[in-house]
This record gives sequence, C-alpha cells and structure tokens, in this order.
Amino acid sequence: MEKFKIEHIKTIIGLGNPGRQYYKNRHNIGFRIIDELAQIFSAKWINLKDMNFVKINIDLGVNIHEIFLIKPNTFMNNSGDIVPFLNKKGIKIEEVLVIHDELQKKFGDMSIKFGGSARGHNGLRSIIEKAGSDFWRLRFGIGRPEQKSEVGNYVLSNFSKEEEDQLVSLIPKAINLILNKSI
Repeated sequence: MEKFKIEHIKTIIGLGNPGRQYYKNRHNIGFRIIDELAQIFSAKWINLKDMNFVKINIDLGVNIHEIFLIKPNTFMNNSGDIVPFLNKKGIKIEEVLVIHDELQKKFGDMSIKFGGSARGHNGLRSIIEKAGSDFWRLRFGIGRPEQKSEVGNYVLSNFSKEEEDQLVSLIPKAINLILNKSI
C-alpha cells in the first residue's frame, strides 16, 4: 500500500462513546481529535440517530477536497453501524480513516497505518465485521495498564491531569499528521 495521503480519504471516523460522562475517557480520543478537526474548519455537526456527521472542505492547492467527519452515536462496540451510511454515499472502505485509541503504543505516540486486525479493540472489530479491514487507522497511543484484567476500566477512565495538559499539543499533532502537514 502506498503512503497515506489525505486526498485519497473521503471519510474520517472518530471512535468514542457518546455522552458527556465519557468525553475525557482514554477510549474517546477519536471523538476529541475529530471534534478539534471540525472546529478548525468551523463545521457544524448534523445529528442523526446513529451518528453525528459534517462535511468539510480541505484546500489542497490545486482543488478543494470534500471529506465527511463522522462520530458514531452507537457506543464503541457498535461503531460499524455507520457502514450503511458510507455505502449509501458511495464511499469505499479504503477511502476511510478511523481515529482510535491504541493500547499497544505509549501515551502520545501516534501513527497512521493501513489495514490490520482489531487487536482487541471493539470499535475496530465492529467496523471490520461490517466492511472488512482495508481502511486507514490513526493509532493514538494511550498506554496500557499492567494487568490485562484492568484494560476495560483503563480505557473507560479519564486521562490524568498531566496527560490532559499534554493533549493540548498532541491533538494538533494528530491533526497535522492527518492533513499531511509538517509536525
């Protein structure tokens, strides 16, 4: 697969759980990054039953590129329920970037990769079950607890004060990575 390029993307999906009580959870970093991206483009969310979405226009110099931003409202385990919307819009799964938390990376480490397994991430698993695994992922490191049995509580816990302070610069770094800008 070639290198990630924003001009090949038609939809960016931020994974998280709906509701204010979850917003600062580690599992919701996808929502937080996509909210910041929408804010940069002064986009106003459209609320549907299964998702919130907005269309943004990115100036690529030679043309304007239109991208849907989507936040599933189905809770993490059913994130794949947005796939019929993608199909209806004619968006192929390889034209999708999913932003998600990543236990396998230390806090703040991030990368974009194509394809792969869900690696225990229920939001990714749901999308893979409905559309296959051939999509781009922005993997945002949240670190991991020492005990595997603590993973469920860990991802649903809020970032620490120190981590929140670092997110002020890490979220823009993630957006720069998405938009192919120098960091």
